[in-house]
Amino acid sequence: MSLLQNPLQIRPLIRYPFQNCPNSFQPTTPSLHFRPKTPPKPIHFHPSTPKCQQTHHSSPQPRTQDDGIPAEDVKTLAKFKSRYNYIRVLEVSRRADHPFAGSRLLLLDVPGNIHSISYIFKNLTNTYFDVFATFPPILPPGPLAILGFGAGTAARSILELYPQGVVHGWEIDPTVVAVAREYFGLSKLERQFPDRLVIHIGDAFKASSKDGFAGILVDLFAQGSLVPELQDPNTWEMLTRCLRKGGRVMVNVGGSCVEAEDPQKDGKVVMQDTLKAMHQVFGDKLFVLSLGNRQEDSSIALTGDVPDVEAWKKALPPSLAGYVDMWKPFSG
Repeated sequence: MSLLQNPLQIRPLIRYPFQNCPNSFQPTTPSLHFRPKTPPKPIHFHPSTPKCQQTHHSSPQPRTQDDGIPAEDVKTLAKFKSRYNYIRVLEVSRRADHPFAGSRLLLLDVPGNIHSISYIFKNLTNTYFDVFATFPPILPPGPLAILGFGAGTAARSILELYPQGVVHGWEIDPTVVAVAREYFGLSKLERQFPDRLVIHIGDAFKASSKDGFAGILVDLFAQGSLVPELQDPNTWEMLTRCLRKGGRVMVNVGGSCVEAEDPQKDGKVVMQDTLKAMHQVFGDKLFVLSLGNRQEDSSIALTGDVPDVEAWKKALPPSLAGYVDMWKPFSG
């Protein structure tokens, strides 16, 4: 039985699609099509196949993030319930034949959706957090808010990539922040950037800044599903009022590969409802980047005017620039 279910957070991101696509911000880009849901692919903890049982004629294939992690390569560092979450911290051996080798994973719900990931020797994760790291170059000067801070994966990348960046993170569960400090290097990050990182414990929807935020990253899940406030246009109206002139919002809107504790909640439907609520507020200033092997696997949404695509690419490290061409206008 699977102990971890692979959510949108951990889908591999396709940086450079094989087909040559036109500039994704062009109005002529085809509409998004939501296909029928297929079951999410879990991360299985299973014993490795003994070498004596392997077929000699088969050639080894590189593992992907959808493949199982052998149980002997995973160690549980913490496992307990807080007021808000079922917290588990897992460590994947550096010897594991898997893209997560050498990582620590934060799980916060019963199905086992992964909410944060960190590596010892690198900041980029080849997950949707890398898309979040492309956000600052298209923002005006000013602080960036992260609603749903988790263990600080997005904050770490942004602070280290952008020397002028200031991050304010909101996390409702103080236990998650304590776990982040103990197991994910958050204490070190706070010491390294004392004037650029501020963590607030409390309701993310009460986040505010005197002169408004330059940008807001939204990554809010509870019990394995996007929080219901995100399907309400009033929430997006409120968040818009928290932005300064030229500010934007970037959102992890989930998808079919997110497994909720409530079996009646379909990740794809929740994603669609969230995008429709955003569209009511942002109109044609709403763009979507689809991750995974199918469009509805998981998606990130972006608001605001069409950015200067070439300038955006030049402001990013080469490992991130390929994401810019993956954005498409949302058409419902």
